[in-house]
Order: sequence, then C-alpha cells, then structure tokens
Amino acid sequence: MTMTLTFHKYQGTGNDFVMLDDRAQQFDTTDYRLVRHLCDRRRGIGADGLILLRNHPSYDFEMVYFNADGYVGSMCGNGGRCTVAFARHLGVMQDRAHFLAADGPHEAHVDADNIVHLRMQDVLGQQEIDEMGVFLDTGSPHLVRFLPASTLAELNVFAEGRLLRNSERFREKGTNVNFVEGPVADDQPWQVRTYERGVEDETLSCGTGVTAVALAASRRGATSPVRLRTPGGDLQVAFQTQPDGSFTQVYLSGPAVRVFGGQIDVPSLT
Repeated sequence: MTMTLTFHKYQGTGNDFVMLDDRAQQFDTTDYRLVRHLCDRRRGIGADGLILLRNHPSYDFEMVYFNADGYVGSMCGNGGRCTVAFARHLGVMQDRAHFLAADGPHEAHVDADNIVHLRMQDVLGQQEIDEMGVFLDTGSPHLVRFLPASTLAELNVFAEGRLLRNSERFREKGTNVNFVEGPVADDQPWQVRTYERGVEDETLSCGTGVTAVALAASRRGATSPVRLRTPGGDLQVAFQTQPDGSFTQVYLSGPAVRVFGGQIDVPSLT
C-alpha cells in the first residue's frame, strides 16, 4: 500500500525543509519512520527537517517542526522563516504573521525584498561560560566556540561537533555546536559553521545557531545588528541588550525561498 503526499521544498540559506500543508491535521505526528523517509536524500525528498503548517484558534497558524531523525524538534529559526514564506504562498497571511512554534509565540514580517524578519524569544539571564565555550538557549540549545583566525575553513565540524554534542555535559539532552571566527575587518561578517543535533551532521546554516552566535559575540564587541555568514549564505541578527545581560527584541533576518513542489508516493513503512 502507498499514500500520496503533496509537498513543497523550501530553503533558508541552504537549510532545507519539506513543508506540508496540514491544516486538515491528517499527518500522524508520531510516525517518525515517515518523517525520516521524507527527509532521506536518497530514498525520499531530502531535507534537514520536515515542517507541518497547521491551523490554530489563537494564531495565524502553528508550525510543527521535525528533525531529519524523524522526531519532533525544538525551535528552528530558518525553518520558522521558511514557514512564514510558505504561509504567505498559501495565502494564510500577507506580510505579517503571529504564529505558534515549539518554544511559544512568534511574530514575523516579510519586507519588499522578500526578506523574512522573524522575532525570536527573549534570551533571559546571563550566558553560561566555561572552558567549552558559551552556552545559551535561543529556542534550541547552542554551544558557541570562538576559534583563532584562519582556522574555521579547515575544521572538521562533523567530528568536533559530534564529540562535543555527545560529551558528558550534553549527552542526555544534546546540544547544537557552533564554531565561529571573528571578522577580519569591521565591515565583514562573523563566520559560522554549525553541527546540528537531530540532523547529526553539519548543516549549511542554522537560524537559532547564528542567533546564539550573535548574542555571544556581543561580549566580544559585536553590536546590533550583527551580520553572519554561513556556508549557505548570509543572515542578520538584531537585538537589544538589557542591564542584567538578557537580550530582548531579538530578530533573525534572511531569505526564505521555495525551491520546488510536487507529490510523492510513500510506501507503507510499518
């Protein structure tokens, strides 16, 4: 037996997602095998994650995000921006949205250049800093490690990221790991590469990751808005710093592009 699913493929700075219009709420959110199959780059559509767009009585829509391993994940910044673009494509919203995600409500707007500006959750309290790096939660947990100049390009992000992600400190709940190189000049962006839990590999970009990097970099002189460059493209993070070390009015901005859409016949995976 097979079933046919209509899908859309979106990417935000190379971070790609299978998007499903699930306003009828027919998708089984416990079917991790199906999610994993759809995200498989050889047997399925291929993506870093899968996102359902659903109706919600109190918001314009709800975003339900799954990691490529098949399980429901925490907040995904690039996925959130892609969901906003998808909702606009479906006519669910026009230029502004108020939607619900795993970490709570979000606001977003799309400007005249089709850049999606997504308000992230406030990051309250002081950042955790130790010999491993800076740890903070921007909707998903992130470890930020600053590297010496001219070392990021040659770093084995998969090996180093996997080691830190599975270290004793983070083994139980896991963490994303961001490796960062500072700008060579004031007008240059911060360089970022990220190992993502759930994907368990380096991705071309991570929205909550660059948000974490921008906030951590503020301790090193970075001022809002911070420009960041990932292997998949450029993003910007704006924020306000509070006297107690918290961050408010945090916005992640960048492109979100529809790549293609179609239908896929999925065999029974039971």
